[in-house]
Amino acid sequence: MNALLSVSDKTGIVEFAQALHALGIKLLSTGGTAKLLAEAGLPVTEVAEVTQFPEMLDGRVKTLHPKVHGGLLARRDVPEHMAALAEHSIDTIDLLVVNLYPFEATVAKPGCTLADAIENIDIGGPAMVRSAAKNWKDVGVVTAADQYDAVLAELKANGKLSDALRFSLSVAAFNRISQYDGAISDYLSSVQLEADQLSESYTPARAQFPDQFNAQYVKVQDLRYGENSHQQAAWYRDLAPAAGSLATGVQLQGKELSYNNIADADAAWECVKSFEAPACVIVKHANPCGVAVGKDAHEAYAKAFQTDPTSAFGGIIAFNRVVDKAAAEAVVKQFVEVLMAPGFTAEALEVFKPKVNVRLMQIALPDNYAQARNALETKRVGSGLLVQSADNHELALADLKVVTVKQPTPEELQDLLFAWKVAKYVKSNAIVFCKNGMTMGVGAGQMSRLDSARIASIKAQAANLSLQNTVVASDAFFPFRDGLDVVVDAGATCVAQPGGSMRDQEVIDAANERGVAMVFTGVRHFRH
Repeated sequence: MNALLSVSDKTGIVEFAQALHALGIKLLSTGGTAKLLAEAGLPVTEVAEVTQFPEMLDGRVKTLHPKVHGGLLARRDVPEHMAALAEHSIDTIDLLVVNLYPFEATVAKPGCTLADAIENIDIGGPAMVRSAAKNWKDVGVVTAADQYDAVLAELKANGKLSDALRFSLSVAAFNRISQYDGAISDYLSSVQLEADQLSESYTPARAQFPDQFNAQYVKVQDLRYGENSHQQAAWYRDLAPAAGSLATGVQLQGKELSYNNIADADAAWECVKSFEAPACVIVKHANPCGVAVGKDAHEAYAKAFQTDPTSAFGGIIAFNRVVDKAAAEAVVKQFVEVLMAPGFTAEALEVFKPKVNVRLMQIALPDNYAQARNALETKRVGSGLLVQSADNHELALADLKVVTVKQPTPEELQDLLFAWKVAKYVKSNAIVFCKNGMTMGVGAGQMSRLDSARIASIKAQAANLSLQNTVVASDAFFPFRDGLDVVVDAGATCVAQPGGSMRDQEVIDAANERGVAMVFTGVRHFRH
């Protein structure tokens, strides 16, 4: 049995090769890998000895040879193939171990030149991987160090690889090649060059959106059904998910997550990550129905739940702090579909143990979790895809422009910033009443901003909450004064809106007439 090893990432390769040698497998290798194995005392044959052709062009040409690809592609069950190998003195290669030049890591480095990027496009490696993967019935192809253990386990147990393992390795290999080619296409499609900029040292400007968009995802799990029971669905994650994102979470208990669970959980998780103070977000049908900050998780939950207890029933709850026993005992009293947090104390887990259907998800948060967000957002449309930079704008106190005679109090300004963060995660048209770090009424997803304002008031009344002396955030400008009048009639004393309407002055005059403060944020947060 012959194994060809040629790796860029040499993690664990010496130990793997030692184990192969101990099993009586002949080792072939190239360049730096061959040198490393020889230095480890392993008997290794250089590929150049096999091909009788030296490595050339700075290593660009070394394995692109019939004696390599013939040994990989020959079908052992086809007599004509085996006869051709014998005629040309070609040995079979039964195991290929290859990982590719680090193209993705290279182009991710600041200041990467075009020359560096091009030089890190692997040619021989993908060619060998494709040959071995195509001939999976006879050849095992290993493309990642985390596959070494499974390969060794079968070789030690059976002296060969099973069909099942060889096929799964082949699929993984073709997936890796797809990912690799996609990364190269994305990079080159985004490069913006002028004719006089093709020097070796040139660091090219890159378009934010490449001419070809090659999205790559890995399936996390199949789902029972989609948004509705007659639809089928699956959940996929990015190849390299961002730290602190939903896709990095671990389900600790409960029923299998559904399509809607995941969509709502993401809305709750992204919202709660926007707060630095202990926060709780309760989401129903992708909209926050209760958001609050407090001195700890328990207080934040109590305030968030108070906003809209009716909508919170069967909701998704997210915390940006570890859930302790006190918070768990409060949450367990209501019907909750999914509960997410960076962690759970042992006592909190005990509280939920009898509630076997409650889905608990633990998602580790990095230190800078408020900034850990997707860079791009996508939306599928008929035979196409909309791609945009994510709405990661964070409003600072200095960004607020007071446009009325009345000035907001320091407390109102803090509540405005809180309300604005919540409004960003509420479906448009969005109206959010807040007070003392707590949502008091949320109006979401209406065709009319007036209706959203009225619904927010109705929600507050249903929860027995007074909207007197609250602040309001509107995700987009008030086109007329009528929307402002509705929120002021409800009790608001301070309003934040983007501004930018042709009738801004009319709305400002109305605010002055009503004796309320109003600030412009200069940015809107449509969410469709």
